[in-house]
Amino acid sequence: MDLDTIIKRLPYQDPFLFVDELMDISETGAQGTFQFKSDSAFYRGHFKEYPITPGVILTECCAQIGLVCLGIHLMDKLDVEQNKGQHQIAMSSTQMEFLKAVFPNETVRVVSEKEYFRFNKLKCRVKMYNAKDELVCRGVLSGMIILKSDGK
Repeated sequence: MDLDTIIKRLPYQDPFLFVDELMDISETGAQGTFQFKSDSAFYRGHFKEYPITPGVILTECCAQIGLVCLGIHLMDKLDVEQNKGQHQIAMSSTQMEFLKAVFPNETVRVVSEKEYFRFNKLKCRVKMYNAKDELVCRGVLSGMIILKSDGK
């Protein structure tokens, strides 16, 4: 599947889409980038006069690139034709460690490595790097993949 097609199938839109480019995807992982724009609403209150990207937003970026994009790819590889594109992925657990701040207008790269994919559960190790290739955060994310019912 085309990498841009996977991004278009994500169940998010601006202002909650945290994937600009999907660089690589395979059976074992995914890699993509996102730039945190300075006009994003969350910067107005986190923190006053010294904005940094909230950890929950960094986690969401890692999940969208490293878990959801990968899940879409893996399900399409396994699924029968009539169910293609009919899946949703919901994060079920997170464990993240934050090492560096991400500031407005920074571009980050997320690298995901699949730990396992079975019984409709996907578990990945994720790492986020800044433009200097410094490790920003890392962790383990899990999600459940469900079939949309009645086209909803």
